[in-house]
This record gives sequence, C-alpha cells and structure tokens, in this order.
Amino acid sequence: MAEPRCKPDFSHERAAWAAGEVPVAGADEVGRGPLAGPVVACAVVLDPERVPEGLDDSKRLSAAQRERLFEVICATAEVSLAFAPPARIDTHNIRQATLWALARATAGLPRAPRLVLVDGNDLPPVGCAARAIIGGDGLVASIAAASIVAKVTRDRLMASLGVAHPGYGFERHMGYGTREHQAALAELGVCRHHRTSFAPIRARMLPAE
Repeated sequence: MAEPRCKPDFSHERAAWAAGEVPVAGADEVGRGPLAGPVVACAVVLDPERVPEGLDDSKRLSAAQRERLFEVICATAEVSLAFAPPARIDTHNIRQATLWALARATAGLPRAPRLVLVDGNDLPPVGCAARAIIGGDGLVASIAAASIVAKVTRDRLMASLGVAHPGYGFERHMGYGTREHQAALAELGVCRHHRTSFAPIRARMLPAE
C-alpha cells in the first residue's frame, strides 16, 4: 500500500523563525503554460497562530476548497499579488516575466520578509534571503497558501475575460491550449490577451502561404 501523502506544514517557517528570519514569506505563481492571460504571482506571510487548516497545492484542491481557503488566507495573513501581462511575457520571455512578478509580489508585502520560500528551482530577485523548494506548494504551508491565492485570483480574472471576449471560452480553459481554445482561435483569431511569443499563437498570426 502506498504511503499517505504528506500535506504542507509550517515546519519550514518555524525553523526560519527560530533562526531569527522574521517574517518569512512563501511565494508561488500560476499561469506559465497558458496561451492567454497573465502570470499571477503571490507572496504570503502566514500568522503562525492562525495557519489555515486544509492548505495544499492548489492543483490538488477542488474549486470550492480553493475558494474557501482563499477567503481564510486573505483574512488572516499578509498577502500581495503581482501580474505579468502578455506584453511583458512577449517582451521578456516567460521565465523572466515570472521572476519579475514573483519579485513584485514579494516587494508588495506590508512587511519586508527576511526570507522568501519559493516553489520550484528558480529564485526571483527579492532583495533578501531566498530558498527554492521543488514541489514547495505541496510541502510548505506559506507556499501552498500563495499558490491558492494566485490560482483563485487568476481563475476569476480569466472568467472576467471570458465575459469581455465571448467565444474563446476563457472561463472554462483559463487560457490553456485546449481543443476548445484552438477551435476558437481558428474561428475568431487572436485577441490582445494572447501571448504572441508562444508558438501556437505566433503560428496563427503568420500570413498564409
């Protein structure tokens, strides 16, 4: 029988607090892969006395669970968001745009963190100590909280783009390159929220031979 999967906990943050690295933030982003919409980055400083129950990698939670936790996190923690729009992604590339957004989210926190725990293996220029943790959104409570807030925020934004640009189905596929999205691109063409540096979008913009 497989071992039960561990849920994110506050142990990384408690170790940082014990070492005098206060406050400690968790940072994560959502939206690197889609063909449309921004990358949304979030930084969160959790209150050690009010760590929300049920935190997990946002991808492992239902939409209802994410919405509930979003409200709890925003009510009990220090939260900052930043957005890298398609224009920045197309100008600077997806990696640089993502790191920029993570740095902006961290800089927007009410208190400057002494340590930032970041999901993945790439560190943004946050101006303080930082630690990359692969799979951090499934291990570290603060990173999991950041992933949830970023995911809910981006989903809500893409739903609003679905209303503003009917026919693309943004509210369902969130900008990812699904069959529905590809069919809509074939019928409607590219809109200003698409990432023109991404190959499937760039191909749609080339003149027919």
